[in-house]
Amino acid sequence: MSTISRYQWSVLIATTLGWALDGFDYSLFTQVAGPATTELLGRPSTFHSGLAVTVFLTGWAVGAIFFGVVADYVGRVRVLITGVLLFSVFTALSVVVVNYAEFVTFRFIAGIGSAVELPIGAALVAEAWASSKHRGKASGVMMSGLALGALVAALVYNFVGHFGWRWTMAFGLVPALLVLFIRRNVHEPESMAEVKAARARRKAERAAGSAKLSSDRFVLVQLFTAPMARTTLACTVICVGALFAFWGVTTWTPQSIRAVVGSTGHDVVTAVAWGTAMLNIGGAIGYASWGFIADKIGRKNAFVLSLAIGLTAVGVLYPLADTFAMYMWLLPVVGFGVFGVLSGTAVYFPELFGPSVRASAMAVTNSIGRLCTAAGPLVAGAIATGWFDGDIAMAATVISALMVIAFIGLAFLPETHGRFLHSEVVDEAAADTEEPATPLRGR
Repeated sequence: MSTISRYQWSVLIATTLGWALDGFDYSLFTQVAGPATTELLGRPSTFHSGLAVTVFLTGWAVGAIFFGVVADYVGRVRVLITGVLLFSVFTALSVVVVNYAEFVTFRFIAGIGSAVELPIGAALVAEAWASSKHRGKASGVMMSGLALGALVAALVYNFVGHFGWRWTMAFGLVPALLVLFIRRNVHEPESMAEVKAARARRKAERAAGSAKLSSDRFVLVQLFTAPMARTTLACTVICVGALFAFWGVTTWTPQSIRAVVGSTGHDVVTAVAWGTAMLNIGGAIGYASWGFIADKIGRKNAFVLSLAIGLTAVGVLYPLADTFAMYMWLLPVVGFGVFGVLSGTAVYFPELFGPSVRASAMAVTNSIGRLCTAAGPLVAGAIATGWFDGDIAMAATVISALMVIAFIGLAFLPETHGRFLHSEVVDEAAADTEEPATPLRGR
């Protein structure tokens, strides 16, 4: 471990904490979405609880694409700071809303800011740790922050939830403190400096009359043109499957526990807090161990393992569990499998894309996945009402089982064996398009 630099540790700490605080914010929200909607509407509404979550996820998807592209041009660190401030401030502002429309508007803006943590954090860790044999493990540890943050949120909810949802959401301001650490300890990785310098050289060459190369195209165009489009689409399919399961599990587990334990009283708050904690303990282990497992058996085999565990655990828990004890035993297994798939995207995807498009690729694949699955919580609420007489556990099972489609995307991707397939800067041959840097006609 002596080969790991202070800078690498600083990046890992900053990105892990950032992702943890993202998980903290989202988990607090899912635990109070029901009570908040009930107060603001004057009546309980599973549909409007799901809609609030869907609006947040839509904001995340929009923000990720915007900030991911910006990060590939101006750098990772400033974008990370901006996002942290945005989502922490607008989460805390939920405390003062007076109606449902204001509530979902603030959640949408918070979602935009929350979007930076995964794509920017994953790219930053991959680049800062590029020279280390522990890079895959570091990426997995970073991803464990989401579950650790959700675990802390469960503890906060256990102690504060009795005072009401507004007191709980006020803790969303805590992430703003992370900005002080980032500004003091984290700078841009060398690969990003090289990309910016290469772009500047290409701009000068173009001004002098040089032909346009494929690597000169806008990053989003590069991602959706051959031959990079195949990789982009395959990664997106994996994200769609993984996120259907993730949102289905994290959004509706609190409601499922409420249905098992009872609808009122302090015992419900405690049960939801403990159930959420057990889900995220298993999730933290699934996140953190994924890089270690993938280093041993390969990236694709590790995906298959996580998907198989997640599908099996979801299929057993939600349709069959009818006691709180069963939830406590099985939720860690659900978390290990479902959350582990998401850890795989942070370890594996950066190896498939070059540094000039890496943050955008992480953002686009995850954002399209979130846009495709943003309606999952809303649909689950509708399914529960229309198909299962209000049984949200069965609806969550149906939505979460859609993670099976991740196998389709995985089939079209190569095994990287822990290597970057593209380590170029933008003006080198083959650049980020996986092909010779051929001149292009037109602008």
